[in-house]
Amino acid sequence: MIHAVMGTVHQFRPENSEPETSSVPSLHGRAMDNLRFIRETMERASSFTAVPGWGGVIVGITALIAALIAAQVPDEHEWMYVWGCELPLALLILGLTMKRKATAAQTKLTSPPGRQFTLSLSPPLITGALLSIALARVGAYNVLPGLWLLLYGTGVVTGGAFSVKVVPVMGVCFMVLGVMALVAPAQWNNLFLAAGFGGLHITFGIIIARRHGG
Repeated sequence: MIHAVMGTVHQFRPENSEPETSSVPSLHGRAMDNLRFIRETMERASSFTAVPGWGGVIVGITALIAALIAAQVPDEHEWMYVWGCELPLALLILGLTMKRKATAAQTKLTSPPGRQFTLSLSPPLITGALLSIALARVGAYNVLPGLWLLLYGTGVVTGGAFSVKVVPVMGVCFMVLGVMALVAPAQWNNLFLAAGFGGLHITFGIIIARRHGG
């Protein structure tokens, strides 16, 4: 009789209670995944991700062409005009490719991160343009390459604070080249511009395109 009762109890005893305990790590993993998703969503919502990678590559190529043309120009006025024509072309390319990337990502350039990016980038660029006119009037052409690289890098760093992490890094690289150009011999100015507006744009443009969707 006792053996029969014990057998019955054994039949109703759970064979393995492990699924109940294993559900705790499973719930913890799902909670961590949800927190990671929320954090990444908030980061994307608070950062401007429409910085164009391939647009930067195209700008870099046009800058290298401008450097080749400028290297053949002996007159300082004409040399400045070559790079002066490159500036609006670069801004046009970046603007069009930025709009295209934002449209593809279903985001607006007028979103709060987009406005913060633009407002932070613009003042150093405007300052660079005004200082360039003033320095050209007194014939200080040798200062312009370092000034352009330094202020452009400053704008990219400040604007990049509202963008993906690689953008401020690119800005710092421009600033380093700008400082080097200010203290280097004037004969190297065109090489610094080619390395910065050409090489850095191409290098970081490829990185942005591959990691952040074009």
